[in-house]
Amino acid sequence: MRDSLYLGLDLSTQQLKALIVGEQLEVVREETVHFDSELPEFGTQGGVCRGKRPNGEECITAPTVMWVKALDLLLQKLQRSEIPLNKIVAISGSGQQHGSVFWKSGASVAFGKHNPFKPLHEQFTGLLSVADSPVWMDSSTTAQCRKLEESVGGAEVVVSVTGSRAYERFTGPQIARLYADNEEGYDATERISLVSSFVATLFLGAYAAIDWADASGMNLMDIHRKHWDSNCLNACAPQLKHRLEKPCPPWTVLGKISKYFCQRYGFSKDCDIVACTGDNPSSLAGMNLRAGDLCISLGTSDTVFAVVTTPRPSLEGHILCSPVKEDEYMAMLCFKNGSLLREKIRLGCTDGTWEDFERKLNDTPAGNEGIMGLFFDEQEIVPHAHGIHRFDGNDEALSELSPAQEIRALVEFQAIAKRYHLQCMGFHAKPETRIFVTGGGSRNRTLLQVIANVFQCDVYTQSVTNSAAYGAACRAVHAVRGGSYFDLVHKSSGFPPVNVAVRHNASLREIYDKLTLRYGHLQALVVDRDNSGKTNGHS
Repeated sequence: MRDSLYLGLDLSTQQLKALIVGEQLEVVREETVHFDSELPEFGTQGGVCRGKRPNGEECITAPTVMWVKALDLLLQKLQRSEIPLNKIVAISGSGQQHGSVFWKSGASVAFGKHNPFKPLHEQFTGLLSVADSPVWMDSSTTAQCRKLEESVGGAEVVVSVTGSRAYERFTGPQIARLYADNEEGYDATERISLVSSFVATLFLGAYAAIDWADASGMNLMDIHRKHWDSNCLNACAPQLKHRLEKPCPPWTVLGKISKYFCQRYGFSKDCDIVACTGDNPSSLAGMNLRAGDLCISLGTSDTVFAVVTTPRPSLEGHILCSPVKEDEYMAMLCFKNGSLLREKIRLGCTDGTWEDFERKLNDTPAGNEGIMGLFFDEQEIVPHAHGIHRFDGNDEALSELSPAQEIRALVEFQAIAKRYHLQCMGFHAKPETRIFVTGGGSRNRTLLQVIANVFQCDVYTQSVTNSAAYGAACRAVHAVRGGSYFDLVHKSSGFPPVNVAVRHNASLREIYDKLTLRYGHLQALVVDRDNSGKTNGHS
């Protein structure tokens, strides 16, 4: 333990995770605080609270102070471990993308007055102008999205500037919604943070800048020039630029840790705080993806991303700035119906165990004998659709399936939808393409086999499944040492090896080629029915 240590944090939807690495990027320690089970007083389910706006629309938020209390608990766990926190020389982090925190005027003055003899969450009274943070699951900003696109000249203009069309969960429309519903709260706000820069702000004891990669998910930053776009800012809320600091490179050392954490937990006063980024860019860093690779993160939301050198923004998906290299980007798709839907189907179609889930999945043939399902339990992002739709081999609607058929229909749908939308963005997997799978679902070998067969590529995993926290720790090392991130990884003996998890079955190519084409037809059918108010195929 004489060597330097680096701390990476991941403030995700359902939990706060810490991962410490050594000088060779080897994992030294991991700790987790689960919001629902360890902080039940906040009443979250899946890490969020669901409420209703005055017009009846559902809004999905998280209590901001819950995240602060989670940090208190996490650091207590680390303090009780054998890890000497005074050996940590740099801290970085990642946060669930698109979530936002609203600081009340005067909050920054209080940062330097925190009492080290009291938990941080007990000293948060009066620091927030909005108590509950909008998160990525909230889809109640459709009107604000349309206004943003109309104000700047159309969806194509928003895409070309910010890398994405206006999306309900993105921070710009969420800020616009706050301004429309709670102008008084907006006026009382002196700074707006993303979840990632919120983490950095807590450790820094001062407002932290938002990094380029996470700022790419706001519909507010010009991803090419890497600064705020005035037209997008003005379309969302007045004087918004004054509430956002200039975005910074993801490898920026923001400053030293605040004395509160030194006095309370024993961190060194020389510990650097590195800009934090979004969980998806951080996972890209943790996987060390190269051009041509894919990463599929099986988490609360399922995300797919790839490294690109020539960004081609489109109306589907997103282009974000790279978290580790200035002249690279990441192409990304996000699907809201991820692990929570898999868990829901597991509970409804099995004895409650993943073992029974896998048995039933394996009891059905590849292709499910032509049966397909489109599962949009939550309002989906891509496509903009809602509801559960089931079809037989002739595209006729089915009201229900057997438990085994339902499980296979779900798993194949989730993989085929990813392949279909990637192809729409111009990315076609090749036999040599490596698909890295991370997140909680990456431990399920049967899920990985379906992904490999659908894409007709081999699937790889690393021993570190929490790639977002690991990427944050590696980025902390990179920011302090400088140089090339990729050289750092290749020269470090502790970076987890890449292993082939499953090989694809080449004999199934024709089955999944046809199902991918058919999926496009069924998706268009479902979206058309939703738009016309019909519900055929919905149960």
